[in-house]
Amino acid sequence: MAVEEGVEQVVAPPQKAKEPSEDEKRRKKIAAGALMKAVMRPGGGDSTPSDGYQVVYHSTVRTLDGVIVESSRSEYGGKGTPIRHVLGKSKIIVGLLEGIPTMLKGEVAMFKMKPQVHYGEEDCPVSAPSGFPKDDELHFEIEMIDFFKAKVVSDDLGVVKKVITEGQGWESPREPYEVKAWISAKTGDGKVLVSCTQGEPFFFNFGKSEVPKGLEMGIGTMTRKEKAIIYVTKQYLTPSPFLPVVEGVEEVHFEVELAHFIQVRDMLGDGRLIKRRIHDGKGEFPMDCPLHDSLLRVHYKGMLLNEEKTIFYDTRVDNDGQPLEFCSGEGLVPEGFEMCVRLMLPEERALVTCPPDYAYDKFPRPANVPEGAHIQWEIELLGFEMPKDWTGLNFQSIMDEAEKIRNTGNRLFKEGKFELAKAKYDKVLREFNHVNPQDDEEGKIFANTRNLLHLNVAACFLKMGECRKSIETCNKVLEANPGHVKALYRRGMAYMTLGDFEEAKSDFNKMIKLDKSTEADATAALQKVKQKEQEVEKKVRKQFKGLFDKKPGEIAEAGTEDGDQPAVENPKNDDREDSDGDNSDESHETVDDPPRTSWFSLLWPKRLLAALGRPGCAIL
Repeated sequence: MAVEEGVEQVVAPPQKAKEPSEDEKRRKKIAAGALMKAVMRPGGGDSTPSDGYQVVYHSTVRTLDGVIVESSRSEYGGKGTPIRHVLGKSKIIVGLLEGIPTMLKGEVAMFKMKPQVHYGEEDCPVSAPSGFPKDDELHFEIEMIDFFKAKVVSDDLGVVKKVITEGQGWESPREPYEVKAWISAKTGDGKVLVSCTQGEPFFFNFGKSEVPKGLEMGIGTMTRKEKAIIYVTKQYLTPSPFLPVVEGVEEVHFEVELAHFIQVRDMLGDGRLIKRRIHDGKGEFPMDCPLHDSLLRVHYKGMLLNEEKTIFYDTRVDNDGQPLEFCSGEGLVPEGFEMCVRLMLPEERALVTCPPDYAYDKFPRPANVPEGAHIQWEIELLGFEMPKDWTGLNFQSIMDEAEKIRNTGNRLFKEGKFELAKAKYDKVLREFNHVNPQDDEEGKIFANTRNLLHLNVAACFLKMGECRKSIETCNKVLEANPGHVKALYRRGMAYMTLGDFEEAKSDFNKMIKLDKSTEADATAALQKVKQKEQEVEKKVRKQFKGLFDKKPGEIAEAGTEDGDQPAVENPKNDDREDSDGDNSDESHETVDDPPRTSWFSLLWPKRLLAALGRPGCAIL
């Protein structure tokens, strides 16, 4: 076809040739006449095995005179166990690599091989058995028993799975799930070891070595109701209650039907907070689980973990049958309760075992729950409502929603729940990335609100002891507005906590220059800085008493006096609000004691020398 004038013809770039695999390279080296095949018994069907298929076959090797060299068959001195290989994965001689993919199921064929296509191949990846005539031309009689698409579970092919019936869903059991399965076991030559196909399925805890390692690895790839055969070689046949070690067995074939498994989650990784799913919910995990800030509706029954399993609250009895409603991320229920509900699907029921520090020791405790009590909750998630979508809202509606969330954050801050408070402020800041004010007035309101949120985040960081992050957050405000006195104050407090006293004094002095109304707060802060400087200098002089008072040539050792051992002080989280409340852009807090860190780690070496009145040391 002619190309019209002025129209550029597009030619697709040539496809880069795929690099041949090592097996393909080996096959290409087979010389004409080196490998011959004769069908002794036809097979059935029209499919043949290919890469990724496990082939199961018997092999008998003879000399051209009919002398048997080796065999997998028991009647010829073999073990009676068919050979298994996964094409494209297993290392096999090149003659079988080329010949087996030509065979049908049930076929028996004779392959006549010259040495270079069996163990006499140059750089053959398979070692010849002891005494094997690898330099002779030989007959390989192969009976193709079976082949199927295989799931390779272990890289060394010690565990391979054949799917008989596909399962349901996507989830597979893993530690520490509870599993029920019908399992039968037999040796490679067909001897039955265990038969469990009727009655109750076998129950075991995944990850507790209650079944052989290879069997557990295979079950870990299965889904509910799946049926499969798991082939396990001896190195994966670890002793277990299900199957003690059987001497002389090279491999075991496990026929498994995965009846059911219960999702068990170790929420903290230390076995203290455990969630057990006792009834499946609707939807796909985790896509259909509640998001942060969702409105959740649950029924629950709370029990003490004592012998009587004393029930201390039941929504169906004590709440007139009405479910509990709460918003996630607002600290309205115990932390362990919310952590588990956030991983539930609608209509799911779960049994939660919770330690006291994630139950009621840090939350208002019901009167009939003793201090330090371990709790068990049976929870049913009835449903939840997603957080409100801001898409399509006008500017005023967006700012109203932002104010609601900010006020929730302020409440959490006052309650000392600084991480939850920070999450609320961060949520609004993320949403603000998609807000575009339409005029100067909206732009001013938007900028002021965003600054308040950043400063609230900085206050949270300060209370959490993350002073560097607090400073970085204040800098976001000061980069856009260098004269923002509130940001200077908060950054100064963070500098003071770190022991960067000069930087702190600089910020407090800037406040006075920029806004005389802040002089009282700034002066009080400067006095606090001076007091902390004196405290640090006093501690340092005690710690290093005499270190710089020796004459040249004398050796001084730093020591501590009794009662003055250096220690890391715990962060101080008092109950006073340090987050911006209503109209906080017009107010400035009084000086507060921020969280402290080890004074020694903060001072050495630069600040230590400065505190001692020595600006530095020179190398002479």
